[in-house]
Amino acid sequence: MLFNAIFQKVDEGYIAFIEELPGANTQGATLEETRQNLKEAVRLVLAANKELCEQNLSGQDYIREEFSIAM
Repeated sequence: MLFNAIFQKVDEGYIAFIEELPGANTQGATLEETRQNLKEAVRLVLAANKELCEQNLSGQDYIREEFSIAM
């Protein structure tokens, strides 16, 4: 799956977010720093979502399987 990253130039450098993933946003002094920060933000959001899901499903019967989608 590919994501769309949006970068905006601001006085302090750049801000960025992922269109398809609410909460995945960041900032940086340079475009390259902002790209690296955004990668980490995506990792953190996905990890947090997974942890919240596991907490909510704790003690319940469920099926987990890999899911892939082409856009």
